[in-house]
Amino acid sequence: MMNQLSTPLLLSFKTKNETDQTTKMSELSEMSDSYDIQDFKNSVPKCKPFSDYQSYKSLAVLSGHIGSISCLALCGEFILSASQGKDIIVWQQPDMRQYTKFGQGDGSVKALVTVGNNVFTAHQDSRIRVWKVSRRSENVFRLVDTLPTTKDYLGKFMNQKNYVQTRRNHKQLWIEHTDSISCLAVSGGFIYSGSWDKTLKVWRIEDFRCVESIKAHDDAINGLAASKGVVYSGSADGRIKVWERGVRKSGHCLKGILEGHKDVSFNSVIVSEDGRMVYGGGSDGYVMGWLGNEGLDSWVGVCEVKAHEIAVLCLCLRGEILCSGSADKSIGIWRKEMNGGLFRVGVIRGHEGPVRCLQASPSSVGGGFMLYSGGLDRSLRVWWVPKYSVDKPDAKKSPEKRLIPIY
Repeated sequence: MMNQLSTPLLLSFKTKNETDQTTKMSELSEMSDSYDIQDFKNSVPKCKPFSDYQSYKSLAVLSGHIGSISCLALCGEFILSASQGKDIIVWQQPDMRQYTKFGQGDGSVKALVTVGNNVFTAHQDSRIRVWKVSRRSENVFRLVDTLPTTKDYLGKFMNQKNYVQTRRNHKQLWIEHTDSISCLAVSGGFIYSGSWDKTLKVWRIEDFRCVESIKAHDDAINGLAASKGVVYSGSADGRIKVWERGVRKSGHCLKGILEGHKDVSFNSVIVSEDGRMVYGGGSDGYVMGWLGNEGLDSWVGVCEVKAHEIAVLCLCLRGEILCSGSADKSIGIWRKEMNGGLFRVGVIRGHEGPVRCLQASPSSVGGGFMLYSGGLDRSLRVWWVPKYSVDKPDAKKSPEKRLIPIY
């Protein structure tokens, strides 16, 4: 789940060469056009019900990446989309002009999160890069550090106790990931990184130091979500684990294990704002959900829906609406019921390849919200998704849900 913290500093940006920039918008199909979002606010009927699968609007198709889009993040007035190490594009809202491009390193960028005036990018080379956002410099997104930092290395490399066995006859500092970093999450002054090396590492934002490393799973970690000091890790081992930060310096403790289907990988995990509802997207096309008690030490499965024919690759949650992106090239739109069950209200089609990442805008536009999707077709697509009635569904259309006992 990508972090949606805004960057107030960016709100005062003035583009010096706007007249020389060209928009990357193009029409998606005969049923979709390019819109100016400001005009769109006045043209869409407010609170229009999502009564059929064609109620959404395609606003733009943005091109420019050299590879498939792997992750998205909101950053103040900008939306960031990443592909390869040197291929992070900054799009300026509301007209979605390409503002600038930045990046470093080889291999793909696996995750993006924003915290204040910093952007953190996770890379295939097992490093996290920190970018400072400043309007004082022509280089708006400036690289300021790489994690683990040199200072962190120097403070630990002399002590043999800081080394861990990574494979036969090979040791490495515990602050280092030994494989690609696949996901990032932010909570309570910390950055969390999950990796294909099966570990979860905790980084203090204040000084960029790694303060904890957890052998979290038996297989690669594919997704992270965080809320109120609790972290949820989804893995190829078919489990979502719940980690809570202890008091003082005691580190994180395991609060719960949520079991998925046998021999099925969790590719994505999201959590509600209060931290009590957790959803995971699986490689078998299912979305599963669990409800936790107030102490988050007891969980009940409340949702198991066949969301897509093949793998669910990404999830995002905006209020009562859950969106699921799949390898089948579609985006499912779901309403979250009171008990955590999911009710399908729409399907968005348009990508020419698997949908790899989703990001929903926190702001309302024209009685709905903006949804951004990135795919293996190298396009960033912008959709308008309407709101709909939160009344109970028709009895003939019962929510697609089933209670699952948790042992």
